[in-house]
Amino acid sequence: MLKEYFLNNVITSVNELVEQGKLGQMTKEDKFSFQVDVPKNTQFGDFAVNVSSLARFAKLAPAQIAQTIADNIKKENFDINIAAGFINFKLNNSLLNNILIEVLDKKLDYAKNNQGNGKKVILEYVSANPTGPFHIGHGRWAAMGSALANVMKYSGYDVYQEFYINDAGSQIQKLGKSLYIRILSELNINIGFPTDEEEAKNFYTGEYLIPVAKDFIKEEVVKAEEIKNKFNGEFDAELLKFVCKYARLKMLNWQKALLENFNTKFDNYFSELTLHESGQVEACIEKLKELGELYEKDGALWFASSKYGDDQDRVIKKTDGAYTYLTADIAYHYDKLKRGFDTLLNIWGADHHGYIPRMRASIEVLGYNPNSLEVLLGQLVNLVMNGEQVRMGKRTKMITLDELIEEVGVDATRYWMIMRSIDTTLDFDVELAKSKTDENPVFYVQYAHARACSILRNALQEKFDVINNEVKSANNNSLDEIINNLKNTDFDILWTCEDEKTLETTKKLLLKLEEYKSVVQNAAKNRTPYLLTKYLQELAASFHQFYAFSKVLVEDEKLMYARLSIVKALTIIIKSALNIIAVNAPEKM
Repeated sequence: MLKEYFLNNVITSVNELVEQGKLGQMTKEDKFSFQVDVPKNTQFGDFAVNVSSLARFAKLAPAQIAQTIADNIKKENFDINIAAGFINFKLNNSLLNNILIEVLDKKLDYAKNNQGNGKKVILEYVSANPTGPFHIGHGRWAAMGSALANVMKYSGYDVYQEFYINDAGSQIQKLGKSLYIRILSELNINIGFPTDEEEAKNFYTGEYLIPVAKDFIKEEVVKAEEIKNKFNGEFDAELLKFVCKYARLKMLNWQKALLENFNTKFDNYFSELTLHESGQVEACIEKLKELGELYEKDGALWFASSKYGDDQDRVIKKTDGAYTYLTADIAYHYDKLKRGFDTLLNIWGADHHGYIPRMRASIEVLGYNPNSLEVLLGQLVNLVMNGEQVRMGKRTKMITLDELIEEVGVDATRYWMIMRSIDTTLDFDVELAKSKTDENPVFYVQYAHARACSILRNALQEKFDVINNEVKSANNNSLDEIINNLKNTDFDILWTCEDEKTLETTKKLLLKLEEYKSVVQNAAKNRTPYLLTKYLQELAASFHQFYAFSKVLVEDEKLMYARLSIVKALTIIIKSALNIIAVNAPEKM
């Protein structure tokens, strides 16, 4: 990466000068750090490092420090100039040409790296109750989580994606009773839901269970008949148990199908119920008892989590003998650790902030590094339609993720869900997401890719042989062969143009292509996939500026080949980034 290359040049020079005693009073013990910026005025250079912070150690003027460091740097493929405490680097043509050559060589692997070094990460996200359709908040976790998994894999992490099914609590009983009522209603027995507000909280009254009830009647004819004949104002215990199981499986399959359609693929769906049935929850409690971290108080069993950073101790088993949500969560995370994962990476809603210390406390008590748990706290999505925010809720009529996807499409939904930092609230403008204008971020990026592909197709049509009177696609072998041969072209011709705007936009686009490497690494390291969408917007803008000032299909064949190489490189990088966030890169629009 160019930024890292220049940063290393400066750091190496400083260390050498300190070793030689040539940087004033600065010593090896003095700690320093720099960052590489892009000057606002590109006449100064392409990259800049501010070394003024060394003045307090060296006892020299910033300009003198910068000059001393610059004089000690071996200048290869770049020039240096000094402005106060800034060292400005200006790339020569060969470095810029090398960017193009490397993209064409490595193609979709251009920015692939080994930052993760095979570190085993289990990424858990979405993990919704199997009690109904996903709301759009779940869609944000799905898009963010899958994009994060992809960019981490691309950066050398061994990522395992898991969905934790919350199927052991009272919500499954509520779901079963709600479906039971819907089945009776479809069988013309009008029992209805409780009208009392408090009692109604024990049911899911959303209309999404009506088609499930109809499916039940068709698929389970005998059971449906039993439900009808045995109904006497109360739920039959055995039939209710059967309905609960049916409802859970139906909802889970519904959720799985939607996630698959949404380009979100999990390696495993882990059932909370299996933790209880296998005895892992009880075994975990016994382990905590053996370690002396549980105690009884007021008829309940408590975990002494306050000794490990939690703000108070937590109940593990209630006075009625029922486990709390925390109990199964501890067993689940213990199971993850025993499976050999180095990092437990979770995406939770912001309302789970207080849950982090107690989970880290349990991990530490069980003999593992509490910092192995990483939690990304996500803010919710505000759905905006016709300028008004839409209310969402699972128990009533709601705007669901599948409805949103049907309205705006998978690509637009995923892109919009990813394009803001997960810790900020997202306003999802449905009308804008559907629009085919430059104001719609996903359309703007996809159009840049389609436009570039169109230029490549036109190159085939106008300058090269057309096979069977058919214009080949940008991925056709004949064009790829032509582009591959362009690596032997003298790319220096790109810099012979006398028009300053053409030169400026060409350089800007190439530097933006090279920036993809650092964007990928930062997105993986900092768990921030939204950086990819931000980068794609900037890359598309750079391409449109380049195209406005640089005609590609020109008479000068050598120049045409060189500019076609830039266009091809752009399609590679856009497609690579869109692949990571699981959004299509269309060749035609």
